[in-house]
Amino acid sequence: MDNLCGGVADLNLPPCPSSMSKTNKLSYKTKIILYVVVALVISSTLAVSLFMFRRRQRVSRKEDSSKPSFEHQILRVSYANLLKATNGFSEANLVGVGNYASVYKGILDQDQIVVAVKVLNLQLMGALKSFMLECKALQTIRHRNLLKVLSVCSSIDFHGNEFKAIVYEFMANGTLDGWLHQNGVGEHEYLKAIQMLDVSIDVASALEYLHCGCESTIIHGDLKPRNVLLDDTMVAHVGDFGLAKIISAASTNVSQHQSNSSAIRGTIGYIAPGLPMPSNNGASTICCSNSQLRTWFF
Repeated sequence: MDNLCGGVADLNLPPCPSSMSKTNKLSYKTKIILYVVVALVISSTLAVSLFMFRRRQRVSRKEDSSKPSFEHQILRVSYANLLKATNGFSEANLVGVGNYASVYKGILDQDQIVVAVKVLNLQLMGALKSFMLECKALQTIRHRNLLKVLSVCSSIDFHGNEFKAIVYEFMANGTLDGWLHQNGVGEHEYLKAIQMLDVSIDVASALEYLHCGCESTIIHGDLKPRNVLLDDTMVAHVGDFGLAKIISAASTNVSQHQSNSSAIRGTIGYIAPGLPMPSNNGASTICCSNSQLRTWFF
């Protein structure tokens, strides 16, 4: 009789012990255990992940330290380094000729990296000024669509003559001019429409940065397909700032920083429409209207 239960008051039967309470107590304990186990698993996983991440960082740093890095430092190169890199500035390594300079492909011995070496022809009037302008324009700018400078060399050659050169990253796919006109580069295919659009966007991005994203406005002065270079992934880079003009942000009067009209230089056919350019008799004339209709791709 003592074990009888049911909770009936008339029979004086106590309520039966609930099995649900034991189940709830058991499930509560189980939940606590599960929570602890899950927390341990998560913390262990995070610890292992953090360990692996730091290990990979250390490995990548070691690998990076064994490779040449040009992100935050300028290469130290001498005339002898560049002479050896370009095989004595041989014609076989000549990749381009401009108004004041010749560009050679070279491989620097110390880092085994392919570079483009722009050697100034200082015998030409205006070459030294072009060199100084380009160095001044490039010293404070940095953009993915601008040709990256790796070093500058100002020295004396083995004949005692003044030597000045700028070392750039080498652009594996040459100039845009070569792709558009197949100038002696028969292995190139013609650009596809989407590539033309990508190049146009890249050049526009570079100009937007030069005009609006720098401390001082920089006007390129000679933008043309020959001064647009393509890397191994066909990303366009604007180069050759030898005719660049730097306009101080403190001044709103552009004309104060521009030379007179007879001194304006550039490539006929690519000078901005409306700009005066020198004629044969020295008088300034207005750019021909055909340049207003010229486009690079058609």
